Amino acid sequence: MARTIFDTVTLNHLVMKNRLIRSATWEGLAKFDGSITDEAYEIYRELSHGGVGAVIVGFTDVSQDDHYIHGAMRLSRDELIPQFRRLADVIHSGGCPALVQLAMGAYYRQLPNGLTQQVEPTSMTLDEIREVIDLFVQAAVRAEKAGFDGVQIHAAHFFFLSRFISPRVNHRQDDYGGSTLNRSRIVLEILRGIKAKAPGLHVTVKINCSDFTMGGLEEEESLEICKLLADNGIDSIEVSGNGTSVQGVRPHVDEGYFLNFAEVLAENLNVPVILVGGLRSVEVMQRILDTTKIELLSLSRPLLREPDLPIKIREGRATESACVSCNACYGSHGHRCVFR
Repeated sequence: MARTIFDTVTLNHLVMKNRLIRSATWEGLAKFDGSITDEAYEIYRELSHGGVGAVIVGFTDVSQDDHYIHGAMRLSRDELIPQFRRLADVIHSGGCPALVQLAMGAYYRQLPNGLTQQVEPTSMTLDEIREVIDLFVQAAVRAEKAGFDGVQIHAAHFFFLSRFISPRVNHRQDDYGGSTLNRSRIVLEILRGIKAKAPGLHVTVKINCSDFTMGGLEEEESLEICKLLADNGIDSIEVSGNGTSVQGVRPHVDEGYFLNFAEVLAENLNVPVILVGGLRSVEVMQRILDTTKIELLSLSRPLLREPDLPIKIREGRATESACVSCNACYGSHGHRCVFR
């Protein structure tokens, strides 16, 4: 049977009313302690009522000490669970499953003088690596307690986990470095820990198809890592890459800049693959569903311009996004579209 954008999709612990996902997008609106502001709640209310099939909440830090990225929400302590319960309720009010992206910008070591120092993966102790694993797992437990349907492990965009699995950065000589398996071990242990401690969650991962940098992760090794994730129970995989948010994407011309790798991944894994990156038109999205095994389509900037784009498409009022990929949103307050 032919697949369409507006098929109902059932995945592990998720039922989606269509194949469109709001890809995690950082708003930079949280307070210093990671608490959620009223403005952020309103953004997610608008998104969830815009017709998208599922919403992934943007960069949510698992650590209280990580200030690599400003304005990030945090799931780093139990006191924040009620705020995230309200956020999950807001998203659910639009008929959407709610997922939260669990992330770490960088690891910071506490120094005797009370200051902190950023530490790269090669220099971390085993205890520090175990601490990071536990931070991710405990954040997922909090997400489940808050009523979220799933979590996304952020292993892309050269943030902490992306750097840890990259051969350009990780030069360890122990069980967490060297081979592909060893560099991936931290993500695999996070995945297994979440599955054990929060079994009701859909667990997805965001990963680079390539680091697009000399000596970094390349497509062949990324495929190998994705196979390891599949073997360890990952529920879906969102394909991204360094140097995301390409400017000047034109509908029908240069959409889907990670499509080639995502297509190969979907052919080789029995795990739902999510494609993000420059999707702009119904024509191209439907062609992807017709000609590949990719299951889900993820949107970021188009939903900044038109949070109700899925409704417009379903009702026949739009066939492509009005987003012109100018990237001015990244310099605006709350990363809002400057044309709205």
